[in-house]
Amino acid sequence: MAPSNRRTANITRNTNETKIQLSLSLDGGPLDLLPPTAEFRNHGSEDETAGEPPEVQLTKTHASQITASQHIWIWTGIGFLDHMLHAWAKHAGWSLRIRCRGDLAIDDHHTTEDTFLALGTAFTTALGPRTGLARFGYAYAPLDEALARAVLDISSRPFFVGDFGFKGPMMGNLNTQMIHHGLGSWAQNAGVTLHVDVLKGDNDHHRAESAFKALAVACRMACERVLGKEGEVVSTKGVL
Repeated sequence: MAPSNRRTANITRNTNETKIQLSLSLDGGPLDLLPPTAEFRNHGSEDETAGEPPEVQLTKTHASQITASQHIWIWTGIGFLDHMLHAWAKHAGWSLRIRCRGDLAIDDHHTTEDTFLALGTAFTTALGPRTGLARFGYAYAPLDEALARAVLDISSRPFFVGDFGFKGPMMGNLNTQMIHHGLGSWAQNAGVTLHVDVLKGDNDHHRAESAFKALAVACRMACERVLGKEGEVVSTKGVL
């Protein structure tokens, strides 16, 4: 796809609790490195335990993958969150760069919530006018014994329902409650209706990852541009 036709967004979100930089392309392809700022000067030391981003974005991390079709580089300071965002971007066909410096000395809440809010804002900004789209997306995704279903409507009616059935309180350094809260935050800022259900699974890691993979495929389907429907609003109301 020609660079001029790619749907992209660059977001900076700074609060007293978190500092976030994010770059997204819904159509994959190369992304420029996130620029240095007062919050991210690109010359600190790498310290995963303190949640500090690596000094160079070209550094290979646990949630980075650079290919001809996608640039993915994610660092929030919460390893399991990075892993889920990596899976989401990969299977949605996105290119995504995120770095976050959050108040992890308190807990994972603000970092997770604000990352999803920023990603939701980037999604709706990159999407642009909600015309000519498939609009609806749905998918099942397995991971070994786990199976998840995601159904998405780019409706401009934010709503989220999720049923994950996690068995434990934590996955790595991420509270399992924050997956539900994070996806609800994303749906709010993305302006979508989203249902995610984990139908079965014994392992919480598998349950979570299958959910994000199903969501990714549903996003890819819903965001597809439909040939011949350019400029058309896929709604009986005539507006989304």
